[in-house]
Amino acid sequence: MADYNAQIGSASHHALRDKTDKSLLITMPYNVEPNQLKRKLSYAMVETIRMKLKEEPAMQPKPTDELDEILENTRPGQLDRYLKDNRSSMTDDPKAFYYYMKNVLAEKRIKLKDVYIAADISESYGSKIIRMEKHTKNRDVIIRLCIGGHFSWKQTDKALKLYGFNELYAKNKRDACIIVALNNRIFDLYKVNDMLEEQGLSPLEKETE
Repeated sequence: MADYNAQIGSASHHALRDKTDKSLLITMPYNVEPNQLKRKLSYAMVETIRMKLKEEPAMQPKPTDELDEILENTRPGQLDRYLKDNRSSMTDDPKAFYYYMKNVLAEKRIKLKDVYIAADISESYGSKIIRMEKHTKNRDVIIRLCIGGHFSWKQTDKALKLYGFNELYAKNKRDACIIVALNNRIFDLYKVNDMLEEQGLSPLEKETE
């Protein structure tokens, strides 16, 4: 257990330190002596980190090589912890698509409501699709959401794969047009559809509840 905790401990400490320091100073009594303040800060920081680690683990996916390294030192009794901490990295997790979409949008600082508007999909329906509460058989819906979220070609492929659809294929005319749009950062759905129609191809379909 020590080996596993050592690998996550350092990252957890640095991720929380900045937020912890400011909040602790605000809540400290004004008449605390310097030595007492140091002890109280240390204790409170440890308590804050301990409480944070009890919360839902970070959903940031890890690269395969990092997971391989962690697994090398993971004991059978630590398997449950490993699977829980890295569930967003598990491609067979039912929520893997949701975690991925959430993480990419967070990195880009794009709000979900803005994605729905750009994708021309209602918020109620789009939310159910992304959260995996409703399943669509229409591949175009996921592509529209990816365009609305300013996804790259690689990110769109991963989203499609996690949802259960085929990735964009360079030998398919329609897919090739979409790939060109993504590579040139054309994230206006109407412009993408214009590109498709100019080539005599069907535009990205819209689906409603």
